[in-house]
Amino acid sequence: MHERYVIRRLGECKVPSPLESSFFVEPGGGILVDATVAGCKACKGEPPHLEQAGPRRSVYFDPVSCGAAIVTCGGLCPGLNDVIRALTMVLWYRYGVRRILGLQYGYEGLVPSFGHEPIILTPEIVEDIHQKGGTILGSSRGPQDVPTMLNFLVANRIQLLFTIGGDGTQRGALEIVQEAEKRQLDLAVIGIPKTIDNDVSFTDRTFGFETAIAMTRAPLNAAHMEARGARNGVGLVKLMGRESGFVAAYATLASSDANLVLIPEVPFRLEKVLTWLEARLARKSHALIVAAEGAGQDLVTEAGTDASGNRKLGDIGLFLKKAITAHFREQKVEVNVKYIDPSYTIRSAPASADDSVFCFHLGEKAVHAAMSGRTGMVVGLWNGHFVHVPMEEAVSARKKIDPAGAFWQSVLDNTGQPSRLM
Repeated sequence: MHERYVIRRLGECKVPSPLESSFFVEPGGGILVDATVAGCKACKGEPPHLEQAGPRRSVYFDPVSCGAAIVTCGGLCPGLNDVIRALTMVLWYRYGVRRILGLQYGYEGLVPSFGHEPIILTPEIVEDIHQKGGTILGSSRGPQDVPTMLNFLVANRIQLLFTIGGDGTQRGALEIVQEAEKRQLDLAVIGIPKTIDNDVSFTDRTFGFETAIAMTRAPLNAAHMEARGARNGVGLVKLMGRESGFVAAYATLASSDANLVLIPEVPFRLEKVLTWLEARLARKSHALIVAAEGAGQDLVTEAGTDASGNRKLGDIGLFLKKAITAHFREQKVEVNVKYIDPSYTIRSAPASADDSVFCFHLGEKAVHAAMSGRTGMVVGLWNGHFVHVPMEEAVSARKKIDPAGAFWQSVLDNTGQPSRLM
């Protein structure tokens, strides 16, 4: 295996797996990083691959003496409770782990001075939580003192830590892994990547993304109908997507009503957008514009960073609404802008059926990885298979839309918008 994709191991697995299963991943199982013919030719017989996720015949930890903890960090996302439930059910029923702590309010739950008491998780506690949005554990942003967090885990006899969150969360988890290595502690830290923006490297899809796309149909349809119902009506919808425009782009394809989509990966000039809109209204008398929240940040004022170190974005939606209104007022042309921002409605919703299934698979594979003594990794979906991804690779760069790629061309074909607005 290419050294970039080697997964940390705590040691040799000597405990027979307690699973009553006919399926186990055999040693050496892997999924190609590049499944194209060109990639195969370039590899010269040694194709880079990611380790396949799933149960192993032998495990590292004795389930009887094992303690596990689960933490959810960052913003809300559909499916958080589904992942918590999956982790708890698989730990309890398949491995017999009976000590499972739900740590409250993100990494604050590992710092005693905050006073957040852990929740004891059992199948009875989690049986219905997948029906609700949000997270029963609460969440927070921002780093905490790593030695203090590790001291908490040691004091509570935790050998398995599951971190559900985005790249900031997994960077924090990696610091915990590195501190545990310095202390020579047997601690398995497994991440489940959570970002509604679908921008994590080495995973085809993150949980909550499919739910988000399904839920954009109602606001996009509402904005479209509002625009059609008014003379020179402009429907304007702002969707999630800080650095990557996957939500806005997929929502546009799912709706097929949008006439212009703006994403962070494709810069634009306001003057070009307004010129395009003038022509569109003259021709059709209505328009629907979809903007990712991170689009056009060179045009708006940012406001520092949040507790996680993420830059606070300027509001491109309100900026465009004001700019469009002011422009047509100067032209003495009546325009009716209807602005919708459904972000928090979407983020706090329960997961769709398909996302719920996906969340269970992620949680299940995370438990298998932890029990086999793997650490410093996240579970991802790659080329249709669940895989183990080193945390360093998962947080190395954000996945983005390629403006010169086939997917973005599909969006352009769907909307009919110009390929360049610069």
